[in-house]
Amino acid sequence: MFNLCTAVKRAYNIGVLGGASPLEKYLKIAERVGELIAKSGNILINGGLSGVMEYAAKGAYEAGGVVVGILPGYDHREANSYTTIRIPTGIGFARNFLIIRACHSLIAIDGSNGTISESSFAISEGKSVISLDSIELKPKREREGSFIVAHEPEDAVEKAIREAEKISQKEVDKNDSFKE
Repeated sequence: MFNLCTAVKRAYNIGVLGGASPLEKYLKIAERVGELIAKSGNILINGGLSGVMEYAAKGAYEAGGVVVGILPGYDHREANSYTTIRIPTGIGFARNFLIIRACHSLIAIDGSNGTISESSFAISEGKSVISLDSIELKPKREREGSFIVAHEPEDAVEKAIREAEKISQKEVDKNDSFKE
């Protein structure tokens, strides 16, 4: 029997970043990315609104996945209809930092200014960003995350899972060092 609590404990939080009004081709890519995240048993986290966020959520939701939307406003109803867990923050674009902190790895699709700022913050926080046609960022410090180019949704999700495994292992190692 499927147990959601057990499944969630083993899942990675994979963020999907992208603009609210991208070209149609990016919406299709986002939907496929969302579907693949769900089918891999992981959790999709995004800003919960329109555009790339909505289509990634749609793909995950229709594949039976969990979609967490970290919303900029105070009202949970502002989320798109495919968001299963809605977290209103009331902090506007500052919620982007919460998205980054909640994720093990992230996939950036296309790239508006908001997407670029989220990607930059993720890398500075030591998280990897998998790019599907987003503006390249170059990490400069030793503890920063990676910017990894992917050419198709399947490749992006596979790389995001690999990077999430690395971050998760670092978290385990860090927690184990506190126990000693």
